[in-house]
Amino acid sequence: MALITKAIRGTQDVLPADSYKWQHIEQTALSIARDYGYREIRTPVFEHTELFQRSVGETTDVVQKEMYTFEDKGGRSITLRPEGTAGAARCLLEHSLNNDALPVKVSYLTSCYRYEKPQAGRLREFHQFGVECFGAAAPQADAEVIALAHSVLENLGVTGVSLHLNSIGCPECRARYHAALKAYFEARKEELCETCRGRLDRNPMRILDCKSPVCSAIAADAPVMLDYLCDDCAAHFEAVKACLDTAEIAYSIDPHIVRGLDYYTRTVFEFVSDALGAQAVVCGGGRYDGLCEELGGPHIPSLGFGMGLERLLLVLEAKDASFPEPPRCEVYLAPMGEAAIKQCFAIATRLREGGVAVELDTVGRGLKAQMKYADKLHARYAIVVGDNELETGLAKLKDMETGEQTDIQLDDSLYTTLYNKSLDRQLAGMADLFNDSILGGAE
Repeated sequence: MALITKAIRGTQDVLPADSYKWQHIEQTALSIARDYGYREIRTPVFEHTELFQRSVGETTDVVQKEMYTFEDKGGRSITLRPEGTAGAARCLLEHSLNNDALPVKVSYLTSCYRYEKPQAGRLREFHQFGVECFGAAAPQADAEVIALAHSVLENLGVTGVSLHLNSIGCPECRARYHAALKAYFEARKEELCETCRGRLDRNPMRILDCKSPVCSAIAADAPVMLDYLCDDCAAHFEAVKACLDTAEIAYSIDPHIVRGLDYYTRTVFEFVSDALGAQAVVCGGGRYDGLCEELGGPHIPSLGFGMGLERLLLVLEAKDASFPEPPRCEVYLAPMGEAAIKQCFAIATRLREGGVAVELDTVGRGLKAQMKYADKLHARYAIVVGDNELETGLAKLKDMETGEQTDIQLDDSLYTTLYNKSLDRQLAGMADLFNDSILGGAE
């Protein structure tokens, strides 16, 4: 019988053989975020459509072309989130988190949805690690968010990634820049794509982000925002760079970064990989001081970033980065007979409660088949328990890698022995991973 359906184009399954890599990335990112004072937030997968129209911007490709929008049974326009910041800002305002001590610092792991051509590392359902910092106006906050992203990439062992930095100013200095951009593009209006001709009056900066080769070529010689920064924005940008310099975080100034969403102001940045070709950005973010006001709240200077997990995983694999060992069975219990099954079940339960990964036959295999299965599981140890072992209270603990067998008592000492063996193995694995990722394999 044929399958009823397959996964929708632009989505993918994460199989058990790969999920441990995702868990390693996610746990590393959340752990580092906690070190920086960020606490996890979880928001709904869908929101009212106007939230994204107001925040992301009606002239962006995301809103114009890519959002998954539908009408629910109550006649409301609903959209699957295309990014994480708008929902976090809505949550902040709805629950008055801004009345707490500022800044409010949150992190999240989230799925996002955009209807675009599926490519390597760019799917219609994709996943992000993100942080948002609400209520911090100082330039050191910008540098701290960038340092957090840098620390995540460094701790994961990512190499070949460079930090690109720019400032797109505030509404005051951007108005002068918009006038200069409009004059520049107006002279070549007929060469622009239809979408960019529509952007010319509403938001000419969006033309800089157009993926059309023709528009990109025209935009290459356009005026740059750095030449139009007001004194305050210029001083802010210089202070951000000074903080990064003191932390020895290398960067390059890229005046062409504008990011793809309208809510950004002042500092914008991207971490770009040399391993992914056109889909090179693994992390992007910046400041969005006017977003909360745009959503009906008070003025709350804010900033953050999003890090694409699919792209990050591709970079790690392309660079042969180190991952922890996949989870494996520490102890396989092979019972022979009804009494042994009950005893092994009790042993397995207690070991699992102590944090030891244990497998126990549940399909009625014979002893030979059980040992083959234990080998397929890459079990570290195996213990055969039958009537004779129950009678004597003594079994053989087999090291599945070396074949060595030692006697083990079927009493409380069994748990202490296996706990210690499991702990020693876990600590050794953690030390190897730290050595590979942080020290580059140095002794």
